[in-house]
Amino acid sequence: MPGFRVHITGSSIAGAGYAAAAWYAGGLPPQTCVLGGGLCAVAGMLPDLDSGPGVPLRESVAFAAAVVPIMMIHRFQRMGMPAEAIILAGAAIYLAIRFGLSWLLKNHSHHRGMFHSLPAAAIAGQVTFLAFSAEEPLRRYFVSSAVVIGFLTHLVLDEIWSVKMGWFGPKVKKSFGTALKFHGPELWPNLITYALTLILGGLAAGDAAWTERVAHVRQQMEQAARTFPYYPQQPQQWQYRR
Repeated sequence: MPGFRVHITGSSIAGAGYAAAAWYAGGLPPQTCVLGGGLCAVAGMLPDLDSGPGVPLRESVAFAAAVVPIMMIHRFQRMGMPAEAIILAGAAIYLAIRFGLSWLLKNHSHHRGMFHSLPAAAIAGQVTFLAFSAEEPLRRYFVSSAVVIGFLTHLVLDEIWSVKMGWFGPKVKKSFGTALKFHGPELWPNLITYALTLILGGLAAGDAAWTERVAHVRQQMEQAARTFPYYPQQPQQWQYRR
């Protein structure tokens, strides 16, 4: 089973490649590429949130508690919230993730459960998409996809390490197939995971449609401004006759 260093190295390499490709071929801004690459690297630790107290849980929860409120600032501003309310909302999100989520993971999760699954990767991407509110839809798709790629990197490495080469060919461990899966052995974790996937998917689809409409309207307004430039009328100068 790969350790923490293997997972973070694999997701970091994937994040660097994804960011470089987005900058070179996709033409995305450098800061967006760096953000996506960094989130991809950190997402390589997310499936191990169910591994109990340790480095993956501590570092992932601390990082999420700090980053998620920052990513929500733009959404709060679009909602018309004053600065004081934004600070309070960010503090509430930090406390909920730092202590509430950490307590739930420590006491109500088991290793190689539904955290190690393809629906969990979709949930991670959907949460990122809803948290990261950007004016350009492509930037949101890029950042949320980066988290999914980092998450999947962890699952793929787990499956690779489940196959061990021996003298008479590869030997498959009992853990093979427990990472890249669509469902687990228990009913309730499966139901909760798929319910979250459907709910977050509906919210993300509605938010994406709204963002697309806003972006389309903004493009039309910019095109109209270029076609019909506005020249402010000069104040009329009074002329006095003698």
